Amino acid sequence: MMTEFEKMIHGEVYCPLDPDLQGMQRKARKLTKEYNATEPEDFPNRIRILKELLGSCSDMTFIEPDFKCDFGRNIYLEGRAILNFDVLMLDSAPIRIGEGAFIGPRVCIYTACHDIDPVERNKPQCFAKPVTIGKNVWIGGSAVILPGVTIGDNVVIGAGAVVTKDIPDNVVVGGNPAKILRTIEER
Repeated sequence: MMTEFEKMIHGEVYCPLDPDLQGMQRKARKLTKEYNATEPEDFPNRIRILKELLGSCSDMTFIEPDFKCDFGRNIYLEGRAILNFDVLMLDSAPIRIGEGAFIGPRVCIYTACHDIDPVERNKPQCFAKPVTIGKNVWIGGSAVILPGVTIGDNVVIGAGAVVTKDIPDNVVVGGNPAKILRTIEER
């Protein structure tokens, strides 16, 4: 029998009211509150908090406050990653972000999903789909990445874009819903 946490990270329907899940969320809230209250020059303390909060990150992780997440432990940042002010990640399922990520201010990354049927939606249940972001991706301010999306390497996502579908490598996308605007050619 799977726990509610195991159901959640494997894309199964789970109960968000589960006491263990709520405890994990409270821990994440406390750690993000502590992180967001740190002084800008207190980099060692910031990294310490991030390593306790996130599933993984490197010593080259830079996140500007105010950072918010659901669980934290389902967020995996590879190598150098820079997240600007007010980034929000609803990490019910894993969020994997490749090395060299630049994530603009007020970017939202969602994995949480709810049923479209109103009767089902009003039950204490939901599900989640993972988000994967490749290496060297730049996500412009106020962009939104929806559940289940995979973004390839070397992608630029324009400010305000809403990414609803997978994005291949080496493209610039923008709009709502986001569409490929051009390819990125090698120099």
